[in-house]
Amino acid sequence: MPPESASPIIKRRTLYSAGTLLAAVAAILVVMGLTTRKMADAKLREWTEDQALPVVAIAPPSTRSTQLTFELPGRLEAYTQAQIYARVSGYLKDWKADIGTPVKAGDLLGEIDAPDLDQQIMQAQADLGSAQANSKLADATLVRGQQLITSGAISKQDLDQRAADSASKQGLAKSAQANLDRLHVLEQYKKITAPFDGLVTARSTDIGALINAGNGGGPPLFVVSDTSRLRVYVNVPQSYVPSVKVGIKARLSVPEYPNRKFFATVEASAQAVDIASGATRMLLVVDNSSGALMTGGFTTVTFELPHPETDFNVAASALIFDRSGLRIATVDSGNRVVLKDVTIARDLGKEVEISAGLTAYDRVVQSPPDGIQNGDLVRVAGGAGSNVEANASMK
Repeated sequence: MPPESASPIIKRRTLYSAGTLLAAVAAILVVMGLTTRKMADAKLREWTEDQALPVVAIAPPSTRSTQLTFELPGRLEAYTQAQIYARVSGYLKDWKADIGTPVKAGDLLGEIDAPDLDQQIMQAQADLGSAQANSKLADATLVRGQQLITSGAISKQDLDQRAADSASKQGLAKSAQANLDRLHVLEQYKKITAPFDGLVTARSTDIGALINAGNGGGPPLFVVSDTSRLRVYVNVPQSYVPSVKVGIKARLSVPEYPNRKFFATVEASAQAVDIASGATRMLLVVDNSSGALMTGGFTTVTFELPHPETDFNVAASALIFDRSGLRIATVDSGNRVVLKDVTIARDLGKEVEISAGLTAYDRVVQSPPDGIQNGDLVRVAGGAGSNVEANASMK
């Protein structure tokens, strides 16, 4: 075959091979495009299904230490306090102790000038003298009658009258004596003295002030407080009362000494719950021999109580209240919800203490979405690996 006739044949074969190759490449591109699109659709569907699951944050329940600590407000009061009023009326002659003055039992605080009482004493003395004179005369008359009765100079009736008159006059004399003694006792109260060792914490009178006997509805003349020890009254919530036993220690802090701690001992409990507050009033006593603490001051009382190690703490937002009772949502290894019935031991505000229903290995949903049910599939926040397992189990 001449060379001129072979050239077209070669060209046709080359064109055929090139066309076949182009068709194969086009087929490959079409298949790759369809595969890529299918994979993209599958990923989009998987992402959409994944996003449809509720996202929850989980955390294991925390175990508390062996000490339960809580703080309550309290008020400091003097261990012993006497509000001193006048027993006699008059005018304040002088005062010897001002506020903040340490005093001993029997120390003079003030003195009252009581002219009315002085006059009553003088009158009582005169009445007593008259009554005693009448009693002596009646006694002498009775003695003479007893001497004359034997001679028949007087009758038995007359003698009996003389005896009765003598007894009556003696009674009047004793009454006058008792009245004078009473006034002398009142006279001693013209001097106002301290009833015990302590500190004068109030003085509401001054020289020349009119003094009325008794309280009269007014303020006391002086207030003496024993501040060597102070009482601390605190209202303990009912749920904590069984743990706050007589004899345990508590730590006190006051605003004026922010870096200083004082220690008090529980001495008494009211053993009753106040209806209005739902708390029990308890008494603590703190040593104040240094005089650092002030009566009437505010204090923060911190209790550290033994606590069972079997209890757990969870966020208060994890609780579910519905018609089935009190429950907590947990997530199992397959990211499915498991609702557990629990028992609250104490409400600690942002947290609650669970005494039954949970284990240390539970994964607790911190804020369960509304309508969550047993077996619901969820997506754990921050757990990408778990999402794959969740989607696989759903398919």
